Amino acid sequence: MTLPSVPETLFAAFSDPEAGWSMGSFGAIAEFHHVAGDPAPHLPGDGVVTARGAVRLDHPDRIRPVAWEALSPRPDRWQQGVALCLPAEDAAMSQRAVLTEIGPDSGAIRPEDRDSVLFDMGLDQPQVDFCIRTADPALLKVLRANLGRPVMDPENPAMAAILGAHPHRVALSRIGRIEVYQPIGGPDTGGASPIGPHTHVLPKLLRARRSHSANMPIPEGLVPVAGFHPASAIMDPLGRDRDFDRGIFDAFQRLLVAWGDAENVSVKRQVWQALAQGLRPSQLREPDARAARVAFRVALRQAGRRDGESEQLLAWRAAFDRELAPADDDAPGH
Repeated sequence: MTLPSVPETLFAAFSDPEAGWSMGSFGAIAEFHHVAGDPAPHLPGDGVVTARGAVRLDHPDRIRPVAWEALSPRPDRWQQGVALCLPAEDAAMSQRAVLTEIGPDSGAIRPEDRDSVLFDMGLDQPQVDFCIRTADPALLKVLRANLGRPVMDPENPAMAAILGAHPHRVALSRIGRIEVYQPIGGPDTGGASPIGPHTHVLPKLLRARRSHSANMPIPEGLVPVAGFHPASAIMDPLGRDRDFDRGIFDAFQRLLVAWGDAENVSVKRQVWQALAQGLRPSQLREPDARAARVAFRVALRQAGRRDGESEQLLAWRAAFDRELAPADDDAPGH
C-alpha cells in the first residue's frame, strides 16, 4: 500500500470545513475550527486564516503522524484523530516558567499582527510556548510590570488583566502555530468558550506536565506537538449527532491503516470478520493489552453504526463493551 503523503494530506485538509486542528499540551491547548456560515477562509498555502483565528504548519515534512481511535463516554460513539508528532528531542520548546516578553511577533500569520507584542505566559509545558499577543497600551503596562513572575500566582494581577482584555492567544510549536483572535472563555462569556477557534488553560492539568492524554496511543519516543482532527462519521464539528457517513468513515480508516498501530488495526479486522461469520462472543478471545482491548470495543461500536444493531452484536457488546477507564470528552482537540 502506498502511504499517503503527510504534507499533501494535511494541506488538502485546510480547505475541508469539517477538519479541525489543535496545538498545545495536556492542559494548555489552542484549537482551530471552521464555523458554518462564516466567509470562505483565506488559504495562504501553508495554513488557513479566518476572522476568528488561524493555523499554519511550517515543517510538515518533519511530522510523524499517528492516527488513533479511542472510546467515548457515550456507548454509541468513539473518538478519533491524528497526532502530529516529533521525536522527543526535537519537540522541546523554551519551557519558560514565568511571564516573559518576547517582542514584536514577526512570525504572525497576518501582516497586521506583526507589530503587536508577544508574551510567553510561562506555563512551562514541554512542547508548546503558550503566548498572548497585544498592542493594547493598558494591558502592555500591566504585563511589563509583572515580567519574571508566574502568571498563575494568585498575587499576580497579570492573569486578571489578560482575562479582561482578551488578547490574541498564540500557541507555538516546532511545526507551526495556531492563533486565536476570539474572546477568552471566562467571566465575560458566561464561562463558555466561543464556537470556532478557542483556547483552554487548565491549571490542574498543567501541573502534571504531561504531553498528551493517556487515551492517545503515542509510540515511545514521540511527542504530539499538534493534532489534526478529520471529519467524524458520527458527529458534526460541534459534537452533535449525525447520521452515519460511510464515506467519511472509510476515509479515516485509510489513515488509520497507514498511520495507526498495526496491531490495533488487526484486532478490529478480526472482530469484524467474526461478526460477519456469525461467531459467538466466546469464539474470539479478548486481547490482553489495554490498547488492543480499546480497539476491540471501538470495532464493536463501529459495526453497530456501520451495519446496524442486531441480536448478535448486542450479545458481543454485552460481553465485551465494558468500561475500562474514564474516557475523555468528545470535543475535538481534547
